[in-house]
Amino acid sequence: MSRYFRKNRPAQFLLIGFLLTVIGFIFQFFDSEYSRIIFYFAIFFLGFYATKEAVNETFTSKRPNVDLLMILAALGAVLINYESEGAMLLLIFAGAEVLEDYVNDKSTASITELMGQVPDTAELIINDHETKMVQTHQLQIGDRVLVAKGSNIPIDGILDRTAMINEAALTGESIPVTKEQGEEIFAGTVNVGNAFQLTVNKTSDQTVFSNIVRMVEEAQTRPSKVARFIDTFESKYVIGVLIAVPVFIFLLMAFANYSFQEAFYRGMVLLTVASPCALVASATPATLSAISNGATNGVLIKGGATLEALADTSVLFSDKTGTLTFGSFDVVDYVIEESTLPHVIYMEQHSNHPIAKAIIQKFKDVSPYKQTEDEVLEIPGKGMKMGHLTIGKPSAFDDYDDPNNYRQKIMAHLTTIFVGRNQEIVGYFALEDQIRPQAIEAVIQFKKAGVNVVMLTGDNEQVARLVSEQTNIDHYYAGLLPEDKINHIFEAQKANEEGIIAMIGDGINDAPALANSDIGIAMGSGSSIAMESADIVMVENNLQKLYYTFELSSKLNKIIRQNIIFAVGVIIVLIILNLLGWLDLPTGVIFHEGSTILVILNGLRLLGTNDK
Repeated sequence: MSRYFRKNRPAQFLLIGFLLTVIGFIFQFFDSEYSRIIFYFAIFFLGFYATKEAVNETFTSKRPNVDLLMILAALGAVLINYESEGAMLLLIFAGAEVLEDYVNDKSTASITELMGQVPDTAELIINDHETKMVQTHQLQIGDRVLVAKGSNIPIDGILDRTAMINEAALTGESIPVTKEQGEEIFAGTVNVGNAFQLTVNKTSDQTVFSNIVRMVEEAQTRPSKVARFIDTFESKYVIGVLIAVPVFIFLLMAFANYSFQEAFYRGMVLLTVASPCALVASATPATLSAISNGATNGVLIKGGATLEALADTSVLFSDKTGTLTFGSFDVVDYVIEESTLPHVIYMEQHSNHPIAKAIIQKFKDVSPYKQTEDEVLEIPGKGMKMGHLTIGKPSAFDDYDDPNNYRQKIMAHLTTIFVGRNQEIVGYFALEDQIRPQAIEAVIQFKKAGVNVVMLTGDNEQVARLVSEQTNIDHYYAGLLPEDKINHIFEAQKANEEGIIAMIGDGINDAPALANSDIGIAMGSGSSIAMESADIVMVENNLQKLYYTFELSSKLNKIIRQNIIFAVGVIIVLIILNLLGWLDLPTGVIFHEGSTILVILNGLRLLGTNDK
């Protein structure tokens, strides 16, 4: 906190104003005339930034705000020789403003922490025996970088050998993972094994870490619906108060026989206690704290409105591969002509799908056939085609002949893809995937919370049924194309107009569904298109992190409701007490601005929530 005061000018002015106010009260205690002068200086320092903000918002942006009310109340107090009350008012108000700014600063600390994980420099390999230290932003795709044991990895790249990597900064998991030769590793993670080389595959502005920082920064500029409403309501409310106060003063003088000074004093009390300071602070600090909490726990939320709405999810659609399952397939059975296999490998090299990677890994010793003029084309949601050769899911071969009865090879617990040539099935690959243990627990938790979890998959009926049984999912739809997933989302949106329809996935084929759902959620290991289309990105492929975020959303909404009820309640009570003549300015200042501080501190609690 002391470091914050050293770097923050408004905080420094607050400290100076606080000291001057204390000195002013000491001089006032001894009936010194100097107290009034000291309070004037205190008011200057305490009200400087509030005045600057009030002038800017009122005259430049045409949006009167609470700063204007506080400055006018303090000036009014000075006009009727209540300098000490004016200083107290601005002291507590400035304190609340600095506290709110501190909360915002704390909520962005995760970005600073993330940035600190990525080195600014890297050891560029010039030749096999020489390295040169360069800035990471100078690295180009294809450059080779040396990473020493214990060093933070400076940029995303492909490994040249097996390595042990601590990915805690990205996934939150402290146990190092083994990365094999040819696998991608990420900037900001730590090499806990022997030194290795990596080949740069992303520039510094395209790395996973840079995308995380960008998404968190963007999220903090996107307020929640409640915050937007309060922001719109604030200027209208302030105008109403500015009209009500002189009317109130006039009524006291005209009908209650108050002197001008007495009426004006009561008007300044009304101006102070009617200010919506606590109401304005009821949503934004809490939302920023929650977004920061999510980032710390590996969940990137692209705005307050998304986090606020997540708690109202009624249906959660989930992709299967890579989301409910690991998505790292193994080829356990296959039949394919020896002469056709190199062509298949060549085709699969044009895809990033887990199945394609599994086939390439299985036959890594087979050289792909490259002497072809035929273009490799993707059949969205079905497979790939090159000339007369097609490879893909069984539903893409419904009109193909099957002289060898390969369709009978389809087994419920395996994912099968066919190879076809000239309208005839000429081979197949059977692959096995594993269920993520966290997915099973997460589905149970979501169901207990009243969320209907539905699986949407392009895989066959047998595999879909088996996975749904293993993960306790009651409803599933199999053999779907990307447009089919969108149609299911549209149907759910029509049937649940009040609820939120969410979709989680990780592939390119999931991107349209993520974009069309109320809340799209992408797995961090998924395609960049899926992550760009999503509202929430899970850095770690862990569905329980999503349930944690669901609970975080509920806590955020609860805290915002508490804050609004408390803020409005305090304003109403203080206005009533003032109307009855039972409230003086110092007491009104303490209770009103104290409520603002309590509201901010209540929102700050979300920073301390951790995923266990």
